[in-house]
Amino acid sequence: MIGKIVTVVVDRPLGTFHPTHKDILYTVNYGYVPGVFANDGEEQDAYVLGVDKPIEQFVGKVVAIIHRLDDVEDKWVVAPQESTLTKEEILKQVHFQERFFTVEVEM
Repeated sequence: MIGKIVTVVVDRPLGTFHPTHKDILYTVNYGYVPGVFANDGEEQDAYVLGVDKPIEQFVGKVVAIIHRLDDVEDKWVVAPQESTLTKEEILKQVHFQERFFTVEVEM
């Protein structure tokens, strides 16, 4: 999937709080890729990096996959096509949520 262009529907925009864990503030846009299903049976979750304002939808490139080693689902990282993020930059930006899991970043 890395390198594919996808559309992300953002259901948790930057600056909003997690619907059940009210102490988790989304510091990036977060949503799902319609029609693509993950191992948890839900549509594939995705972080949108490289966009610094709340959005409703985004078309970009899958630049990485975050593998949660202690969970059943992976998270895709989607960014503008010209983006050049490092693993360290990705981990820093998704730390607000991924800190609760053991993860590996595939690029």
